Amino acid sequence: MKVLIAYYSMYGHIHRMAEAVAEGAREVAGAEVLIRRVPETLPADVLEKMGAVEAQKKMAQIPVCTIEELADADAIIFGTPTRFGNMCGQMRQFLDATGGLWMKGSLVGKLGSVFTSSATQHGGQESTILSFHISLLHQGMVVVGLPYAFQGQMRNDEIIGGSPYGASTIAGTQGERSPSENDLAAARYQGKHVASIAARLAR
Repeated sequence: MKVLIAYYSMYGHIHRMAEAVAEGAREVAGAEVLIRRVPETLPADVLEKMGAVEAQKKMAQIPVCTIEELADADAIIFGTPTRFGNMCGQMRQFLDATGGLWMKGSLVGKLGSVFTSSATQHGGQESTILSFHISLLHQGMVVVGLPYAFQGQMRNDEIIGGSPYGASTIAGTQGERSPSENDLAAARYQGKHVASIAARLAR
């Protein structure tokens, strides 16, 4: 049973969440977990102006995802930062290249799940995940969220991410905030939850 985590991260917040998702998925017996980055679309000089070069170097060891890898997975957990309440352009371009998979029905019946980040507390995290689900449903995927069985999303003693739609974190307007332990726990739970369902379906 193969779980693919496909993400885009500019400053490392989604990368750290992806690692936590993978940690959770690996807790499920029989799960083969792969982490992949979707292709970058911005030129190097733009990334430099945005102050993202060092963060990109830290993620350079993660292989770039191919469209074919989506078809080989039993479950795909996507990670994207929020851009104006929607997925980032890099992820959109990657998904727009999956028309061939759609024509063949290659993703029908596979599990799909999403996690995200935003600069601010109410920066469109839920709309990003929900609008991402539209693409998954068009591919015939079975959408999995983050159930309230994860009690951490009931907390109100600190600023947290997370919703029934998926794990999330708040990056800060300058990228100064790292994912909290509660955010990472939500990501681990989501990874394990998706992999557990995939394992049952694979029997």
